[in-house]
Amino acid sequence: MERSEQGTRGDQSHSQCWAWPEDQGHLGPEERDRPVLSPQTQPQPRNGLSLSLLPPELLLAVLSRLPPRVLLKRCRHVCRTWRSLVDSKALWLLMLARDHSASGRALLALVRSCLPPAGDATPGPLIPFCSLRPVGRNLIRNPCGQEGLQKWSFQHSGDGWVVENNLIPVPGAPSQTCFVTSYRWCSKKQILNLEAEGLWPELLDSGKIDICVSDWWGTRHECGGRYKLLVQLLDANKTILHEFSDMRVTIAHPNSMYFQVTHVFSNIKVGVRFVSFEHAGKDTLFWAGYYGTRMTNSSVTVRVSQP
Repeated sequence: MERSEQGTRGDQSHSQCWAWPEDQGHLGPEERDRPVLSPQTQPQPRNGLSLSLLPPELLLAVLSRLPPRVLLKRCRHVCRTWRSLVDSKALWLLMLARDHSASGRALLALVRSCLPPAGDATPGPLIPFCSLRPVGRNLIRNPCGQEGLQKWSFQHSGDGWVVENNLIPVPGAPSQTCFVTSYRWCSKKQILNLEAEGLWPELLDSGKIDICVSDWWGTRHECGGRYKLLVQLLDANKTILHEFSDMRVTIAHPNSMYFQVTHVFSNIKVGVRFVSFEHAGKDTLFWAGYYGTRMTNSSVTVRVSQP
């Protein structure tokens, strides 16, 4: 009997621990007779492969697919190797090279031509450029009034400005809201610092970028409106290098309507560092309240010049 007990204990020490489900009523006959492993004997996950063991070129390719904020706030602090990769020009160029479209290839070629000499391996202006993505992005803040009256410098007259919903949809607008003027001239303005947006002097002065302007304005059906637009490209001292202006007027019309004004600054002079965007409006009937010109979906974008 003693030998038998020892043998039983020995068998248990070399066997797996089995457990049976408490409720087997929902199982079939074959499944009901099948033991299952207890949690204590479930296979443990193996440790994953450390990315630091990858060859540098593969690790560079992996890191280039991460958002810039993750690279700068997390990856750069992992170890010296990762920091050197994040601080290298190669990583950020590889990030730009993933865009295989014609515009993406043109942008990569322009960026390469405007970087410091080839011997300099530091990213230089590439980090803010890739983080902020200023090319092709609307640089105007709060273009439709979706944030109320924020981000703009206002000059109020009459009953001032208010934000309302669009009376008819404006195509491509991020929000179907608009700024509305009253019975005297009301104006608002933004001055955009192009370097703060991620562009750098060599790129701005390359002669290979355009600055595109667009604005939508409209009126109510029962009251006409007057509209003015003034866009200026300024140097570091706020001296005017280029200027575009437009003035429109419309009378009362059976239907509410919107009009688009566009302009492209090409062959830009050396030294442009700021864009001043200002527009104004009022109604034509001098009515109290908010019956004046309605403005929305304003935009200033930078693009690579077309060949």
